[in-house]
Amino acid sequence: MKVRVHVSLKPGVLDPQGRAIHHSLEGLGFSGVNDVRAGRLIELDVDEGMSDDALDDMCRKLLANMVIENYRIEKVAA
Repeated sequence: MKVRVHVSLKPGVLDPQGRAIHHSLEGLGFSGVNDVRAGRLIELDVDEGMSDDALDDMCRKLLANMVIENYRIEKVAA
């Protein structure tokens, strides 16, 4: 089973990478972009029997920094 974990910074946490992307977009002439928040995508290939609780535990213990990040788990249809 394929699982995608979307990790993003919590609101209010400074995002220097997002600011750099925003500045570069403006420098390339793209207008109308008000804000950029950068995150990351982690793709896992797990056993079909993997429980939601186990996936959540992985995110809380390793894949996301719970102090400054949020995460969302997405199971991908084969």
